[in-house]
Amino acid sequence: MRHVISILVDNEPGVLARIAGLFTARGFNIESLCVAETEKKSLSRLTLVTSGDDWIIEQIIKRFENMINVIKVDDFKQSESLQRELLIARITPTSKTRSEVLRVADIFRAKVVDVGTKSYALEITGSKDKLEAFVEILRPLGLKEINRTGLIALKREKN
Repeated sequence: MRHVISILVDNEPGVLARIAGLFTARGFNIESLCVAETEKKSLSRLTLVTSGDDWIIEQIIKRFENMINVIKVDDFKQSESLQRELLIARITPTSKTRSEVLRVADIFRAKVVDVGTKSYALEITGSKDKLEAFVEILRPLGLKEINRTGLIALKREKN
């Protein structure tokens, strides 16, 4: 089962290495990892995506909670959280596909962030499914390269 784990930690050297080391020691893969400073410069939030048995992930989360420098750990369910990724794609369309690329960008609400003599760079945010659909449509239109941030997530506010 897929798990999105949000870990609030002290913004200090070595914290990420200890967290990643816990996964390595257990033989688990980190599918995506995004780390950045929060609204407080002294804290960072790690958003980690992995797959595994619920019981094993629960044990890993308990280990995180006992680690020095870890403030809070959440295992998000998709319905309980806002989840987004950022993707930048470089497309080298032909003269025939140039307008189609711009039409696809408009449909997916992507922004043109760079225009060269031979290519466009498009920026898009959204769910993993949306980004994968976008990439698949762009492939035959001259998709040259992509870069993704990995998933970020925040807990939804309860009303």
